[in-house]
Amino acid sequence: MINRKTIKIALTKGRIEKCAVDIFHKSGIDCSDLMNKGRKLIFHNDKFNIDFVLVKAPDVLTYVEHGVVDMGIVGKDTLLEQNRNFYEVLDLKFGKCKFAVAGPKNSNFYEGYNRKKIATKYPNVARNYFRKIGQDVEIIKIEGSVELAPILGLADAIVDIVETGNTLKENGLVVYEDICSISARLVVNIASMKMKKKEIEEIVDLLQTEMKLGELVLE
Repeated sequence: MINRKTIKIALTKGRIEKCAVDIFHKSGIDCSDLMNKGRKLIFHNDKFNIDFVLVKAPDVLTYVEHGVVDMGIVGKDTLLEQNRNFYEVLDLKFGKCKFAVAGPKNSNFYEGYNRKKIATKYPNVARNYFRKIGQDVEIIKIEGSVELAPILGLADAIVDIVETGNTLKENGLVVYEDICSISARLVVNIASMKMKKKEIEEIVDLLQTEMKLGELVLE
């Protein structure tokens, strides 16, 4: 459209990407190219002058903060773990799961005075949670399957994302405590919110309208 500023939107690759493409498409923003993307990473929508960029979750906030993209869709887990500057404008209600403390079944994790060891891919989330409840712990950063840490004796418990709980169950672990709920969020670059306010608000309004329609259908 004439005089419409280009909006760049970073989408987290994978499941969040698929759900984001679906809600954009239902909102009237054509995403046909994204549905048959091959190995391409950038896609353009002519009608709304939008560039969609596919990136890994940790990079979404980097691109948004530095203004390389104007908006991004990423899980709340990434927002909680990374200390970045942005506006969180919308809970998109998909990609739902939770952060939880988990460990071996029949373990008395909260008993005793010894300093517990916590293995996690999310050290900031874990540190902030245990600080909040007043428990002194040692945080051990793990990149792979955190479920192995308590099984092999590296840690007393883990902090991780839990969706169904099947992985925990299959490895003899149980949830000790839920930390918080997680879902996909729409974030906006601070400068873009001022410079491209009209275009951004139009996209947000379209997404909100589609979400409300979806809720009515479910009811």
